[in-house]
Amino acid sequence: MARKTAQHPIFAKRLAQARQRVGLSQKQLGILAGLDPAVASPRMNQYERGKHEPQLKTAKRLAEALGVPAAFLYTDDDLLAELLLQWPDLSEASKRKLIKQLDALKKKATAGTAR
Repeated sequence: MARKTAQHPIFAKRLAQARQRVGLSQKQLGILAGLDPAVASPRMNQYERGKHEPQLKTAKRLAEALGVPAAFLYTDDDLLAELLLQWPDLSEASKRKLIKQLDALKKKATAGTAR
């Protein structure tokens, strides 16, 4: 059962952002995520308006259909969202290199504040 949400949540914003990015209609996305074609469009509309939020397994199917990590749909940090959009396009080696670079930046920043 879908949860009701208080306000227009970040999930709704990110879902619409990702869907528009790949050029799918709400109905097309719903069908790709395994929803019944008869309810795909209205259900996706409710998700994007923030009226309901899907269960995690449905959110994961939506993310997979959109080609984004599920974490993208839940982050309220715009910079992290940008990184998550690029993440699937990186090779495993590039991901490891990026993590090492981030670790080095963190150590450098920590060392600079310890003085």
